Amino acid sequence: MTTGSADTNLLSMRMLHLGLRVSDLERSLAFYTAIGYATVGTVPDTAFGSLTMLQLPGDPFVSLELVHDPARPVQDIGAVNHLVVQVDDLAGTIDELASRGIVAEPPAELGAGMRTSWLTDPDGYRIELVQWPPGHPAGMTAADFVQ
Repeated sequence: MTTGSADTNLLSMRMLHLGLRVSDLERSLAFYTAIGYATVGTVPDTAFGSLTMLQLPGDPFVSLELVHDPARPVQDIGAVNHLVVQVDDLAGTIDELASRGIVAEPPAELGAGMRTSWLTDPDGYRIELVQWPPGHPAGMTAADFVQ
């Protein structure tokens, strides 16, 4: 894995959200709201189809956009490897998801106190739940790759 810094001559940038094409909007909304997302807004008619903006509790911004066009169902999920969602309590999250009918894989310890588990959404997209060890920053940084 390579590390490095972004070109400092570029304008300030940050990742906003991921647009994920879904085959059945209602089924996908039921899944994503069950794992904690809330609908922030919708844009019904675009060149891509309808857009539904989702946000996790505690996040200041939308992080997921469900893109739905009945004429263009999901045919290949291979371009998206996985989504990652940070949780504070992995065991508690897995229990809560189970109470909502969503089965998560057994948790795994990845060293240094990082724990993960996996879910699969209705279209087959994989979602990794991550619990950072105590004291870890809220996101991944170059420090995570120092050997």
